[in-house]
Amino acid sequence: MSQPQLILIPGLLNDAELWRDQVADLACVARPVVADITQGETLAALAQDVLAIAEPRFALAGFSLGGIVAQEIMRIAPERVDHLALLDTTMLPDAPEREAERRRLVAQAGNRGKFHGFGEKLLQTYLAPENLQNADMAERVRGMTERLGPEVFIRQSLIDRPDSRSSLRQIVCPTLVLCGSEDVLTPPDLHRKMAVEIPNSQLVIVPDSGHLTPIERPDAVSGALRLLLARK
Repeated sequence: MSQPQLILIPGLLNDAELWRDQVADLACVARPVVADITQGETLAALAQDVLAIAEPRFALAGFSLGGIVAQEIMRIAPERVDHLALLDTTMLPDAPEREAERRRLVAQAGNRGKFHGFGEKLLQTYLAPENLQNADMAERVRGMTERLGPEVFIRQSLIDRPDSRSSLRQIVCPTLVLCGSEDVLTPPDLHRKMAVEIPNSQLVIVPDSGHLTPIERPDAVSGALRLLLARK
């Protein structure tokens, strides 16, 4: 039997570097492909960009904004997804204060003179406290921020985040719901609620990790994805 295609969807201001370790770790059990969600201006457009590189049947993992895109794919093409992983993401729309903060950051990103240092602010909320001094992790985040730039940040930030709670119960394939124990952007409690709503799901809370689990705890993420792909 041929190995399954595994499409990995990055999050906001992330590129293939986010999934670097998982691409290497899972090559023995799957054919990992990293999707590009930097071009579309709507959630539906991002989902179609992912489906354009997908085989008729595939496994799907989405991180943060990528997890929101993955949920959209499960609404429009659920019959094509064999296994699903939702990492450090949400099924909720932005609260008014979060929407206001997002628009403030968009306005700031429009000032090119300020955007170069934007990755430093992201680090404070993305990484667990014990990882804030990890130079390699910080450099990976800075590199993605600089490569993608303000235009991608603005475009992705303005994507509508819908209320997906009603569609979670329609997901029937084996599903992994995973987040870092120190994730302050999409906390563990949110993922516990998500896992309860998805019938065939397993919840994994990764210790000593903030929001960026694929970078902060790559072995734990790869191991959880490997177990997911083995589920029937």
